[in-house]
Amino acid sequence: MLIIMSREATPQQIEDVITHITELGLRAHPIPGEMRTAIGITGNQGPLHPEEFENLPGVVQAVRVTKSFKLVSRETKPEDTIVNVSGVKIGGAGLAIIGGPCSVESRDQILKSAEQVKTGGGHMLRGGAFKPRTSPYAFRGKGKDALEWLALAGKEFSLPVVSEVVDAESCEMAIPYLDMMQVGARNMQNFALLESVAKSGRPVLLKRGPAASLDELLNAAEYLLAAGNYQVVLCERGIRSFSDFARNTLDLNIVPAAKEASHLPIIVDPSHGTGHRKMVTPLARAAVAVGADGLIVEVHPDPDHALSDGYQTLFPQQFAALVSSLKPIAESLGRAL
Repeated sequence: MLIIMSREATPQQIEDVITHITELGLRAHPIPGEMRTAIGITGNQGPLHPEEFENLPGVVQAVRVTKSFKLVSRETKPEDTIVNVSGVKIGGAGLAIIGGPCSVESRDQILKSAEQVKTGGGHMLRGGAFKPRTSPYAFRGKGKDALEWLALAGKEFSLPVVSEVVDAESCEMAIPYLDMMQVGARNMQNFALLESVAKSGRPVLLKRGPAASLDELLNAAEYLLAAGNYQVVLCERGIRSFSDFARNTLDLNIVPAAKEASHLPIIVDPSHGTGHRKMVTPLARAAVAVGADGLIVEVHPDPDHALSDGYQTLFPQQFAALVSSLKPIAESLGRAL
């Protein structure tokens, strides 16, 4: 249920409604808006009666939310959410460009990567410290060392950093080093991990699973918001289909569909979405054209010798050219890098 407060509701009246919800054994989620505050309610095992709340001072209306994902729904919050990652805003009028290697391989490699992302026009640095891989014999990351190198590189070049965590232990380890936590596609429905990441206090990048529907993605995001973390960014990274010419099928349909259903920002990963270096730039441009709030792109100083996913990784000069080519597309849509 969603409690709509009056425009003239005082802070005390809002607090009184929150207290009333809590005393009923439910959880209150205040959602400030441009014109008024709404309060979402979760935790109920059955239907709630609007009359229970509509007689409280400052309440205009109590509305039943029909979606299974309540807090991420546009029914609950009509305005777009803008996620702030240590000064970089994802959502709104700007586009956020995240770049970096699939894996953090060494101190020198991630420092060079950070410099090239910065000079190429990127706003954030990515790099994998923990790598869930299809084969147990593939390179699986350097763990804490990689986190330390990533944080150092981000600080050196003034780039907030994002990396994937895979379990509660790696989540706890990563908190001092990361500006944003990533939940990878394989873990989209790892609900215990979602709750651990939500409680970290860091913004979260949630990647769509390779066979996940829009409803499943938004319900996974709901776990994060229900646990009290409202700084969530969705990510389309390709789904499994019958395609035999690309690693995945980059489902750009989901960008406008997600924006219609949810207030959360959504970015696109054309690197994993295609699996081929030559496809990354055209699909990245298409993602911006359909309304994505940003991109996460793999870039490496020497992709041909990368320890993971080198075949889909851009050379630094290709990354810079991509970012430059996005500017007229963004401007045509009233947005800016």
